[in-house]
Amino acid sequence: MTDSDSLPPIPLDTFACFFDLDGTLAPIEKRPEMVSIPDNIKQALGTLFNATGGALALVSGRALMELDALSAPLLGPAAGVHGAERRDAQGNIHRTELSPPLAQKLERELTAAIAGFPGCHIEAKGMAYALHYRQAPQYQHDILAVAEAFVDRYAELTLQPGKCVVDLKPKGVDKGAAIKAFMREVPFAGRTPLFIGDDLTDEAGFIQVNALNGISIKVGPGDTAARYHLDDVGHVHLWLLSLVEQLDNYSIKTKSSVGEDL
Repeated sequence: MTDSDSLPPIPLDTFACFFDLDGTLAPIEKRPEMVSIPDNIKQALGTLFNATGGALALVSGRALMELDALSAPLLGPAAGVHGAERRDAQGNIHRTELSPPLAQKLERELTAAIAGFPGCHIEAKGMAYALHYRQAPQYQHDILAVAEAFVDRYAELTLQPGKCVVDLKPKGVDKGAAIKAFMREVPFAGRTPLFIGDDLTDEAGFIQVNALNGISIKVGPGDTAARYHLDDVGHVHLWLLSLVEQLDNYSIKTKSSVGEDL
């Protein structure tokens, strides 16, 4: 694995930064509601947001409301539900939604379909559904079979496997498409993209960033399209804090140079 010292320099004034949350900014927990981002990392994100001129966004499978709660007080561009909902830098919300009748039908049918797998549960995200089996990994193949059956039955859906979860989401939605949309807009346009994530759901983001000659970073082991690696969430935190420290050192040097000129 690549440690943070082996990553290329990141001149934040020319970069656009995109971060996954679970497994990247915060350790994965048994249930999604148990996850939290350490305060010093939230402060670091705020510092990097300012350093990039606002060209920083969270790109996650979570809903925007959850992202905002977990990253507060940061409130900026973000893509939730793998890009099915996206808030741009002007605060406009873009959504790809299932029709309300279909969404209600899917929730009923999915609930019934996994009722026979104790420890598994459905997370309804409005425009997508996550089938979680982290507390019952023995049902991995059963849950995947359920998801595949629903994709076969409903042409509007596609599935996205993740770590102990399978998402059912609208077709055409993924993190790569969300990053591509951001990169067409101010303040992201014209910058070099960086995306860091840990899961299969992040691979589309890595591919998109690579196509734009950016920096793609995979957290943890496994085959990936990412060009760089970090071992775990702890190493992500150290790397983020090192970026903030570089900014602080630059500020100190700049002030010192100004003082010498006076």
